[in-house]
Amino acid sequence: MRVTHVITRLIIGGAQENTLATGLGLRRLSGVSVQLLSGPTGGSEGSLEPVAAQVPGLLRRIPDLVRPVHPWRDLRAFRQLCRCFREWPPDIVHTHSGKAGILGRLAARRTGVPLIIHTIHGPSFGDFQGGLPNLLYRGAERLAGRTTTHFVSVADAMTCQYLAAGIGRPEQYTRIFSGFPLEAFLTARPDPVLRSQLGLRPGDFVVGKIARLFKLKGHEYLFNAAPAIIARCPRVKFLLVGDGPEREKFERRVVESRLQSHFIFTGLVPPERIPSLVGVMDALIHLSLREGLPRALPQALAAAKPVIAYDCDGAREVCLDGRTGLLLPPGTDVAEAVHTLAEDPGLCERLGRDGQAFVRTRFSVETMVADTYSLYQRLLAARPAKTR
Repeated sequence: MRVTHVITRLIIGGAQENTLATGLGLRRLSGVSVQLLSGPTGGSEGSLEPVAAQVPGLLRRIPDLVRPVHPWRDLRAFRQLCRCFREWPPDIVHTHSGKAGILGRLAARRTGVPLIIHTIHGPSFGDFQGGLPNLLYRGAERLAGRTTTHFVSVADAMTCQYLAAGIGRPEQYTRIFSGFPLEAFLTARPDPVLRSQLGLRPGDFVVGKIARLFKLKGHEYLFNAAPAIIARCPRVKFLLVGDGPEREKFERRVVESRLQSHFIFTGLVPPERIPSLVGVMDALIHLSLREGLPRALPQALAAAKPVIAYDCDGAREVCLDGRTGLLLPPGTDVAEAVHTLAEDPGLCERLGRDGQAFVRTRFSVETMVADTYSLYQRLLAARPAKTR
């Protein structure tokens, strides 16, 4: 079985970590060969390219596969992808992310790839965009959808959104949760040395947020609620993990609000440091308005930390209101939810314990890879004999 994964860029992010972990896991299986095609990676969001490059023959860069819409470069990227599929003919092309998902599937169809699979990590169209971009991306997804053998959704919410947009049929969708290395989170503990290094004092209630400092990630809702939260509970501290183009704006807002002692910006950290940072948190908050299934939520639950999330996209599939966390309508004030957890240790313990049990059996990398491989085998076996 020869499999080519295609993704727009390998920044440090959930979709990219999912794609890389899937490729590495499949390579360990007997009879499976994997190639990963990616556009160039740069900027403040970090890169997983060094990790992929450590595996001989895995990563091949597509120079013109860039995230912004750029007609001439997009055409060149399409041709480069076609060339790759002809030089190393795969049985399966499995695409990820918006740009690579569209160009990769069209190139796979052009070159006669037998099976074309696309993972929906998050919506590429929706109300978060302006009217024209939304129309263009929805149309492009419909076009690419007609070339797609099967869709993988990281959350049932993604399946519902794409079916509602007229993309595919229900039987073409399979949900596979985005797995990650569980053990480091299951064993994460509040390291007193790390807490001290971060400027946290004994008794502080640490609310973490793991997300790129980028629009639509919901940081502004946290900053809006922060003065009221701190007024009611001065021991609350906010630990913001990640970097991005909005960082300076948010740091300036903290200074203007005179809340410097309550906010800690870690900047960009490598994925292997995330478990230790989750370990010093007492709860995690995720307020994104566009996300397939926020990876930070199951990671926090794996460490037995309760979560607060907006009921957006797939968040409700892991933030089970009153069972693993507190689920709020998108855009609403989060002050009361944070105060509830800060003042009720028993509730925090129960939500975290139940959340850990929920995640333990559903979000391992091994489960994700096994489910993906099983899907590949099923789809290959179902092909008409004349196409085999």
